[in-house]
Amino acid sequence: MAGLYPAMAAAQANSTDEGGKRHQDAEQWGRFEASFGGPSTGNPFVDVTFGARFTLQNRTVNVPGFYDGGGVYRVRFMPDATGAWSYETFSNADSLAGKTGSFQCVAPTAGNHGPVQVAHTFHFQHADGAPYFPFGTTCYAWAYLGEALEEETLSTLHAGPFNKVRMCVLPKPIDNAPLFAFPFVRHSDGSNDLTQLNPAYFQHIEKRVQDLLEMDIQADLILFHPYDSWGYKSMPADADDRYLRYAIARFASYRNVWWSIANEFDLFKEKTPSDWDRFFRIVQESDPSNHLRSIHYSKVFYDYSKAWVTHASLQNFAFDKAAEWRVEWNKPIVFDEIQYEGNISRRWGNLSAQEMTRRFWLSAVAGAYATHGETYVSAAGQPESANGGAMHGDSPARIGFLRKVLEESTSTGLTEYDGSYYLSAGEPGNLYLYFFDHHQPAEYEFPLPQDIKFTAEIIDPWEMTITPVSGTFSGNSKLTLPGKPYMAARFRKIT
Repeated sequence: MAGLYPAMAAAQANSTDEGGKRHQDAEQWGRFEASFGGPSTGNPFVDVTFGARFTLQNRTVNVPGFYDGGGVYRVRFMPDATGAWSYETFSNADSLAGKTGSFQCVAPTAGNHGPVQVAHTFHFQHADGAPYFPFGTTCYAWAYLGEALEEETLSTLHAGPFNKVRMCVLPKPIDNAPLFAFPFVRHSDGSNDLTQLNPAYFQHIEKRVQDLLEMDIQADLILFHPYDSWGYKSMPADADDRYLRYAIARFASYRNVWWSIANEFDLFKEKTPSDWDRFFRIVQESDPSNHLRSIHYSKVFYDYSKAWVTHASLQNFAFDKAAEWRVEWNKPIVFDEIQYEGNISRRWGNLSAQEMTRRFWLSAVAGAYATHGETYVSAAGQPESANGGAMHGDSPARIGFLRKVLEESTSTGLTEYDGSYYLSAGEPGNLYLYFFDHHQPAEYEFPLPQDIKFTAEIIDPWEMTITPVSGTFSGNSKLTLPGKPYMAARFRKIT
């Protein structure tokens, strides 16, 4: 699929020339990269500062660079506007300072809608205005499972309904399986040199981010997590900050990146609330592309009203609280962990497929979004605990059906109808989507606007069927219903 991005590839292939050379085109929201030779002795991660200022007319963007090993320094930039861009590098090393170049940013190719951003206060869209509704899944460790399982994960995602993946940047233990590499230089005695990052590790992670990009899947990158066997959850502040800045410099040019500052941040015994605030500020200040930012908790909420948070990432299934939280935070809500479909012994890991499907519908009619995960007992050598590989559950197809219902119903997102007798959401005057949850009425009189005509459909979320009801409907409109639980009804304005 690399052929989908010829402009990006060309820019990278020709970006090693130094000093005023005109590079080939890069597309809007693609990736421009320039690389230069520089110091390789001493400790380049500590001793050398490097970056570039990219200029379009009277606008200048500061972009941090990074050391990629072997004496090579790179700077990557995601141009967000078409036109003639120029750049000049800055560094405390003479061999890296003052390098100049230029490139033409051309219109994006088909399928490139730009990064996802907040829209309509409580929802999302791409930078070009194309709708985006997050239907995520969880593959924490998929990027370091080994080639076979990583490719199996990609095949599973390619065939599935999900357009966002929660994934860890730092390694997560998987049945004591050996890692292909470590993010920091690791000595033979098992100690870490936290002053020296390992470019090979990050090169592999970014390859997997690119794989997701080529499938139009957002990579929700979890920057810290507490499930760690190597000491990365308890690094000193200077190592934390160095790692953060390095990861941002490497990944921020990928338009499909979101930043999750941490998974279950409140389980870190060594970190304080001010540490998490500092991490947010570093990400916000260092990311020239201003990607989405949030943080995930176990039991103690982060203050999602803080200015550097773009959306709430919740470990919760209190969907009835969504309206209250929207008032408090004034931001989109993503229920990123609603427990998992599976059969393991832990209570959070054995939801039925029916219950997982139900929770996605409850999230949707609450005007929010949800994320799937799967934790089935697996054979030896296969991942579980939502780490990647194949999926075995029956909810993904039903989640994909809900995604289809949502995408064909609205271009902006659903607004919860507060005070509705049965759960419902939509766009006032245009769309009304009801979900009856465990209730099973044989009929119901729907309170529609008097002066607007609607079509009606009965939706079966489990059987994945949409059955039109003959006629048109206005005002109080009674429908005969299937009389079984977990059904839905949709009314759409006739245009």
